[in-house]
Amino acid sequence: MSRSVWSKVFANFVNSLRPRQTKGNLMGEDYMFNKYYEIPANPKIGKRNPSRWFVPIEKDNFEQELPAEWEAWLRGRRKEVPNTEEVLKNLGIMQIKKINAKKVAIENPFVHEESELPAPTSKFPVLKDYELPDQMMRKKT
Repeated sequence: MSRSVWSKVFANFVNSLRPRQTKGNLMGEDYMFNKYYEIPANPKIGKRNPSRWFVPIEKDNFEQELPAEWEAWLRGRRKEVPNTEEVLKNLGIMQIKKINAKKVAIENPFVHEESELPAPTSKFPVLKDYELPDQMMRKKT
């Protein structure tokens, strides 16, 4: 092997021994008081994507909901940290939609019995070219 390959291997080894950032930077907090952290990407040491996570207010609640904006940021679908105004605006829209959905459900219940459902009106065409020989034999007998 050439010298340049060994020098790159040695340089990568030395870089791997250097201390790295292990404590994340606090990026924000949502209205449920969950805290969101990030360790930024560092291409010099081979880290191309940032590490992102959150610390929930209830440590044992694994079914806890997250605001959609923060979840998108955690998964890397958005680059900018969501601001409080945006999250609260979308929360208000979500609550209005829930209220309107309850109103519609009360005014127009979607309860149908099977006898009330209309029978299908159209049937599939039967083409002789596509019938199997067994089906043709059954029709003759």
